[in-house]
Formats: sequence, C-alpha cells, structure tokens
Amino acid sequence: MAVPLSSFSLSKHPVSNSSSIPASNPSLDPSKASVLRTQNVLGSKANSGGIEQTQLRLCGANLKTNSDLKLQASREPAGVTKELKSDKSERMAGVEHVDLFNEMKQRFLSFKKHKYMKDLEHYEKLAKGQAPKFMVIACADSRVCPSSILGFQPGEAFVVRNVANMVPPYENGPSETNAALEFAVNSLKVENILVIGHSCCGGIRALMSMHDDVEPSSLIGSWVSVGMNARVKTKAAAHLLNFDQQCKHCEKESVNCSLVNLLSYPWVEEKVRNGELNIHGGYYDFVDCSFEKWTLYKENNMKDKSGKVAVKDRAFWF
Repeated sequence: MAVPLSSFSLSKHPVSNSSSIPASNPSLDPSKASVLRTQNVLGSKANSGGIEQTQLRLCGANLKTNSDLKLQASREPAGVTKELKSDKSERMAGVEHVDLFNEMKQRFLSFKKHKYMKDLEHYEKLAKGQAPKFMVIACADSRVCPSSILGFQPGEAFVVRNVANMVPPYENGPSETNAALEFAVNSLKVENILVIGHSCCGGIRALMSMHDDVEPSSLIGSWVSVGMNARVKTKAAAHLLNFDQQCKHCEKESVNCSLVNLLSYPWVEEKVRNGELNIHGGYYDFVDCSFEKWTLYKENNMKDKSGKVAVKDRAFWF
C-alpha cells in the first residue's frame, strides 16, 4: 500500500549528531518550514533571496568549471598527439635497434656454422695462443676494414686502428697505438708491420685544415698533429694543387711519416736493422678500388743508423 508523504514527520527522524538542522515544529507553516530546511541544508542563514543567489553562484561556478574543462580538453589533444608521436618514435627506434642486432646475430650464427665449425681444429688452436705474421695499423674509418680488404683470417694479423692510421714518434710517450706496437713486436714477434692509409680520410683533411700558428684545441686536432711533418712536406711539394688534391697527397705522405716514426722506437729499429722485421706502407683508394703497397728500407748499409730512408718493392693492385 502506498504511503502518503504527509505521514512522514521530520520530528520523528532527527538527523543524528547534527545541531545545525533542528527537528521540525508541527505548528510551523509548511511553506516556511520548507524554506528553513533548504536554508539549513545549504548552510546559509540568509532569506530565500540569498538562497537563490547561492544557487546562482553555484551554477556560475559549475559553468566556469565546465568551461575550464572544455578549454583543458581542447588543449589536451596536442600534448597527447605529441606524446603519442614520441612514443611511436621510441618504439620505432627500439624496433630498429632490435633489427640491427637480429641481423648481427644471424651473421654470427652464419660465421659459426660455415667457418668456425668447418675449421674447428684451427679455432681450437687459436684458443691456445696467437702467432700472427703481420701487425696492421689502419684508420678507424668504417669504410676501411683490413680484414675485408686484404682477406686477413683470424690469427693472421694483429690490428690496431686509430684516426688517420698514425704512428706517433717514440718521444711522444705512451699511447694506445705504441702500446699495441710494443706488444706486437716484442711479445708476438710479428715479422711485418703494415701501415695503411686511404682515400677521403677525414683525419688527414682535419690536419690539412689546421693553421700553422694555432694550437689545436680539440682531441682530434691534438692527435692528427702527429702528422704535422706530412702536412709541411705536402704544402711544399703540392702547393700548386687544389685542396682536395693536397689532401690526397698528404694521405700517402702521412703513411711514410708513420713508417719513419716506427724507426724512432729502439726495439723496432734494431729488428729492422737485423732483418727480423720489415715495415711496409699501403694505400687503399675505395673510390676506384685500388691498392698501392711499398716497403721502407735504408739505403747503403742497413746497419748504418745514419742511412737514408727509401722505398722499394712498390706495387699497384687494381
């Protein structure tokens, strides 16, 4: 059975723990009681006009809030789009990174299957020690890989690579290159040292771009200044040529300067003089895929420390 609204009395159901909302008085005019209840619920002691103002203020606040939300929402897509694009770029970079290493993995597995396992006895022997006949000093340029160009197999060449394939003179003190040189000559007992220059060398170009009266301020500048003698000789011999041609000339002249610097190491010079070690120059031109090779020697008496340095056995492979 439906219960009429008049049967409910606020006086019978007081709000617990609240003194701000008193129980209704049955003698109070119903319309006034309604207004009072509204006032108390809103927490206001103002008249009905005040209640309307409060309601308007609340509506105004809601409108402002809604407006702010709409404005904020209208601004969000740009940031979200930017974030999505960034996430997409990161994911693509991650995929590319994974793809590169997946390709590297396949190359390694191919090497293991087709070379390592097929010549297992040779690799087991290499695991016990190395006895290379060559030490190769080449440029760090990614286009110049001695093993790819000259077909060196594992165990055949002890390789060190640096910017512009330079050998600093003995008096310059320790460096990664001469540390490797000492190990190769005195411990591994290599019989040949081959210094390989190449075309379009950025290190040589940096050397040729240096000013004579300016101290190099970068690490690259400090390193390539090892070849300053080659630069001076190039400027003297090829001053009529354009800059690119001068750089090409210096690429070969720098190799010769490194070969001469090799002889500044007492233990290298002694072994060369005794015929236990040979030092060679090489030049790889990857523009037309040609290779030039020569051997350094001292004229007259090899055991004469004052003998002039010259080249022999020059050969061109193309």
